[in-house]
Amino acid sequence: MSSESNTDRGDRRDHGRPQPIDGGLRQLLDTGRAQQGQQPSAPTEPVEQADNVAPGWRGGSSWLNPSTGSAAQRSEQEQAPSASGSVSGGASPHIPKVPRPAQPGPPGPGPGAPAPPGPGPAGPIGPRSSRGPGPAAPNGARPAPGPGSAAPTGARPAGAPGSAAPTGAAPGPAVPSDARPFHGPGATAPSGPGPSPRPGAPSGSGEPAGPARPPGPARRPGPPGPVPDDPTGPEYTTQQFPLPTAAPAPAAFADADPDDAPTEVFDSSALNQRLSGGPSSWPGHPNNPTSADILSHGDKSGPPEPPRGPGGGRGTGGSGDDSGRFSAARTWLRDSANARRILLAAAIVFGVALVGYIADLVMTSGKIPRGVEVAGVAIGGMDKDDARGKLQEILDPRSGEVVPVKIADVQTQLVPAAAGLGVDWEATWERVGGQPLNPASRLLSFVATRKVTVASSVDEAALSRTFDELKVHDQPPVEGGIHFEGTRPVEVNPVSGRVLDLAAARTVITEQWATASTLDLPVAVAPPAVRQDAIDAAMHQIAEPAVSAPVSYTGKGDATAALSPEQIATIVGFVPDGHGGLRVEFDHKVATDLLAPQLAATEVEPKDATFTFSGAPTVVPAVVGDKVNWAKTLERLPAMLAATGAPRTTPAIYERIEPKLTTQAAEALGIDETMGEFTTSGFTGPSGVNIRTVAQEVDGAIVKPGDTFSLNTHTGPRTAAEGYVESGIIDHGRPSKAVGGGISQFATTLYNAAYFAGLEDAGHTEHSYYISRYPAAREATVFDGAIDLQFRNNTPHGIYIQAVADSSEVTVRIWGTKTVNVESITGDKTKPTEPETITLPEGDDCIASTGAPGFTISDTRVITDINTGAEVSRHTRTVKYDPVPEVKCESPDEKKPEESSDEPSGGSRPSGSTPSSRPSSRPGSR
Repeated sequence: MSSESNTDRGDRRDHGRPQPIDGGLRQLLDTGRAQQGQQPSAPTEPVEQADNVAPGWRGGSSWLNPSTGSAAQRSEQEQAPSASGSVSGGASPHIPKVPRPAQPGPPGPGPGAPAPPGPGPAGPIGPRSSRGPGPAAPNGARPAPGPGSAAPTGARPAGAPGSAAPTGAAPGPAVPSDARPFHGPGATAPSGPGPSPRPGAPSGSGEPAGPARPPGPARRPGPPGPVPDDPTGPEYTTQQFPLPTAAPAPAAFADADPDDAPTEVFDSSALNQRLSGGPSSWPGHPNNPTSADILSHGDKSGPPEPPRGPGGGRGTGGSGDDSGRFSAARTWLRDSANARRILLAAAIVFGVALVGYIADLVMTSGKIPRGVEVAGVAIGGMDKDDARGKLQEILDPRSGEVVPVKIADVQTQLVPAAAGLGVDWEATWERVGGQPLNPASRLLSFVATRKVTVASSVDEAALSRTFDELKVHDQPPVEGGIHFEGTRPVEVNPVSGRVLDLAAARTVITEQWATASTLDLPVAVAPPAVRQDAIDAAMHQIAEPAVSAPVSYTGKGDATAALSPEQIATIVGFVPDGHGGLRVEFDHKVATDLLAPQLAATEVEPKDATFTFSGAPTVVPAVVGDKVNWAKTLERLPAMLAATGAPRTTPAIYERIEPKLTTQAAEALGIDETMGEFTTSGFTGPSGVNIRTVAQEVDGAIVKPGDTFSLNTHTGPRTAAEGYVESGIIDHGRPSKAVGGGISQFATTLYNAAYFAGLEDAGHTEHSYYISRYPAAREATVFDGAIDLQFRNNTPHGIYIQAVADSSEVTVRIWGTKTVNVESITGDKTKPTEPETITLPEGDDCIASTGAPGFTISDTRVITDINTGAEVSRHTRTVKYDPVPEVKCESPDEKKPEESSDEPSGGSRPSGSTPSSRPSSRPGSR
């Protein structure tokens, strides 16, 4: 038997075109045509029965049948007994029974009666009995129509009384032409050209058919089986629908196997309605009014909706409904004059719009799009060159004008050009863009305006300077903290500030400078770094306990140093810790200055070993110091200030301090005799003060073997704080005054003492011009930070420098162990040069001098061994002195007298420490 489904044999469509229909569906179509009075088409070959068409529905599509469509599902239903004892597969579970009087059909041929040959009129419609329960049929067999009987494979029911007659059977009683069978339990089965019962299915008026014949060429009718009781009871009967009178089936169909005959009667009008997309009028379908009457009793759910295919239509066809709708639409458009007029009007409107669009696009090509405004200037529809000229005419003056600026409540101003701002024309045209192609955008441009901001060129350096100027208006936050008013700690509540939001302000300036009447620059909140809860904690845990009572330190000999609450308030401070809290700080210098004097009497200052020179040098022993180490002593101050109630006292920490030169080290230096000495004189007044001051600082200096002595390093800066006063110096060859003037005379004295002691010259500088009280080519000058005097102790013993000065002379002695003798040989003056005359305005800056000639001279130092007299070294140094210029001071109103060009070669020199001077490249000398 063919397993072709109703999908294959039903409404086949390919791209909207119906395909040939075979099998049971063709017979159903013929039955429909017979109902409408048309001649059915004769089948050319036996028609196979559709396996998935179950009794109970008339149609060729499985989705119109409430019963399951597959043979496997139907077999399961036939084998499963219902609650009433009947097989559920005999009727559709979706169609309820309608109670009405029983109408049994007339009996059919006897048991096993053979079907007469040839076609004949349709037989009477007899009721179809329910299948009784029974064991499952063998593989491939259908259940036999009797209780507990199983039909063999290929068995077909015999013609029991009441069973449907095969094609060509004798005519039975007339049936109304409008009646259609309702295939439910106990329903009558059609006869004649209608479908024959399935193998193994019961037939007739409730009497079971005889046993099915085994497969083979001959048909053997079996004895009739017992008729099962009506499972629905006497008050229920099957709804009868009259069948149309069908034409006799062709001979080919009569000779065909009963399994090839169609199983249902089909209403072609319903199929046509279905194929054309109209409402369905199939029996039992929700759209059928008759079905509503039938379903008014019992189960009202009705048959399920047919499934929707991928194309949106019902069933498996997919695009059937859509094709029908399109066909109807084409028909309406073809037959309707109004439709044609609407289409013509739409085509005309579209054509006019298209022509207008193309014309507008051509006319505006190369121009600025309509409705565009740049910086408030309408340039839509203009050529780019004309638009740029119009914008430049407005924006160029704007860049040089003052633009008001508002920063919160502060009013200021800026000039865009000075801030490095200008118009970036290329970027501006990119923002404007070209002609839009969207028709809606072009249509909207006739009534709408598109505002475009000016793209700015920025000079980053100039804009950065502008922001630096604007940031002066920032209001930094008020940091919370604690300060003291007397001995009372006072909280300072934190207050947020505001600062310029640089990123947002840059955007505002660069985007709006060309259009805004006032640039309102955004600001950002600057939160304080200290939280209020941290301030409260510091107040209660540190500040208040700190000044609650004094603290004290005990020293040696019951001495005590104390800090009162007022003094404590001056050394305690609070600063942010960087994490939202406060950190306490203590000013140790202030604390030390307050405490150290109170314990000074208990301390011993360290002293280096030194020498006395009353006759032979004598070592003065060194003193080991014992002083308070205030850095360590004050480490316990925070804990003492945080303590409350208990006595806040702790001992001071003393430490031993060794002297730099111990007694033993001094005795080992070998300082026994004078190695060299030198004396100068002729100073008075301020120069004498400075000379005596520097002599006191240098006196007692000890230079260990191999070390180098530096006058500037030893004395440090020679300022008024060290006791120096203003006196005469030589600054760039001209006499002048400065604090520490006259030190050069002490430097000359020290240099000569080291010279005759035989020490190594490590660097010195002569004056730029000769001073008569100094030995020529054997003198030195100094100047803070520029000119220094240095010599090295090249002996195996230490040296001690003794410096003594009085009101008019200064002497320097070098003590140590004498090992050499030194001789100085001074050469003759050569290469004399005459001075020049300089006239300066009379005043404090003009110091008159008569001038002196310059010359060149040399000095040779010869060093010999003190014991053997052998020459150790010989060194000659040549010095060139510049002429001392003649300086004249004249009043601007005084008439210059005539002067002779002859001047005395010597002339007088100023006394004291203000020697004559001349121009020099040196920064100065003293």
